[in-house]
Amino acid sequence: MSKSKPKKEIFLSRKLDKWLSEFKSGFDFIFRFFKELGTGSLVWSEFMNQCYQVGLKSLPLISLTGFVTGLVFTQQSRPSLQEFGATSWLPSLVAIAIVRALAPLVTSIIAAGKVGSNIGAELGSMKVTEQIDAMEVSAVNPFSFLVVTRVLATTVTIPILSFYTAAVALLGSFINVTLNEHTNFTAYLLAAFDSIVFLDIISALIKAILFGFTIGMVSCYSGFNAEKGTLGVGKAANTAVVRSIFLIFIIEIFVVQVTNSLR
Repeated sequence: MSKSKPKKEIFLSRKLDKWLSEFKSGFDFIFRFFKELGTGSLVWSEFMNQCYQVGLKSLPLISLTGFVTGLVFTQQSRPSLQEFGATSWLPSLVAIAIVRALAPLVTSIIAAGKVGSNIGAELGSMKVTEQIDAMEVSAVNPFSFLVVTRVLATTVTIPILSFYTAAVALLGSFINVTLNEHTNFTAYLLAAFDSIVFLDIISALIKAILFGFTIGMVSCYSGFNAEKGTLGVGKAANTAVVRSIFLIFIIEIFVVQVTNSLR
């Protein structure tokens, strides 16, 4: 007579236990990342390749999104300022909104959808087809080669893309302003950056770095822990996008509260 398998002990509830277990697994994954990073075993060729994949290949989409964001935001803000006869404040208003919030947020959301899904699907397919296990057998550190390079690439390139998005968005805003108010480029820049302070740039940089790190870490974790089967690949890509965007908004709220307390 065969013995029945012992039931797994439930601490609080099945779903909550699974969530707590995954939460601990995520922290272990982050700790392993910093441990591997501290060993100095970064594969520079793969790191540069991932910077190219994350950065240059995202430029067309980022350029279009940033330009439209600046153009539309300026167009939508004009009627409100016209009611008070304050259209001269339009460049300053748009610059503050873009530098403080829109540029890093829009860039990170676009990157989470494009880059995050790619990383989750790529690592998920490698996990399902046992390519990661094959790398371990071949004496190659898969975590350093696959995870560390991708997380560092997103952490470095997302801030660069964010400032690029801000520049493109301001260009779109300038075109809208100059077509309506006939403002020259020099006057627009002077008015736009009149209210921008050093804290705005630093907070935008910190947010972009945290967003990039979050996108890379969540995407790699989702792919590295993908379930077996073809459905696991799609689930890994979807999970990478959803969790990245959710954490981006959480980080945005936290950084805004800290920044406002320092003003």
